[in-house]
Amino acid sequence: MRDFVSEKGISQGLVQGVLETMEKKGYIERFKRGPQSFSKLTNENELIKDWTNSYFFEKNEENIYYSPDKTILSKLKDQLEDKPYALTLHSGANLVTSYVVTDQIYFYFNSKNWKEDVIALRERLDLKELVRGGNIHIIRPHYKNSIFYNIQTIRGFRVVSNLQLYLDLYNFVPRGREHAEYLEKIHKEKGNYFYESLKN
Repeated sequence: MRDFVSEKGISQGLVQGVLETMEKKGYIERFKRGPQSFSKLTNENELIKDWTNSYFFEKNEENIYYSPDKTILSKLKDQLEDKPYALTLHSGANLVTSYVVTDQIYFYFNSKNWKEDVIALRERLDLKELVRGGNIHIIRPHYKNSIFYNIQTIRGFRVVSNLQLYLDLYNFVPRGREHAEYLEKIHKEKGNYFYESLKN
């Protein structure tokens, strides 16, 4: 419990409540040994199953624009180099799998001056605002801290953690669940611990 409170900056009361709930649901086993007490994840699959059932990507706020530029992803990376961003959904997973052909780009962007920074990004990249639709999705995260936890760099791009990719993809239409399961399969075949965010 002290690890969560000291390293992650979460209140002791919240950590205690979460661990108690996780124990009741059978996700973890708690070992009470005074100052050496600890908790161990014992039912990863059930935790992920329940998590995907209660997680909704739609809680995020999206600004959607259009660009005909075939090199827009590389230009986005250059423009966001010193800013907190991370690719997600098929945009992030395709850097590993190339599984779903799409021109849609989804990325989380965190900014204290959201409106001004999004406008500046639009102007620098010449992104168009259509009456409906588009292919560039700038996402303001509903869960502002956890989204950027365990970010990875793949082929020079910042991508959310494998766990976050899985959660975002799982209920996403089109082909999100299919892609999530394929991504998980690839990592497990390589011997990687897919849910590294849980392990840590």
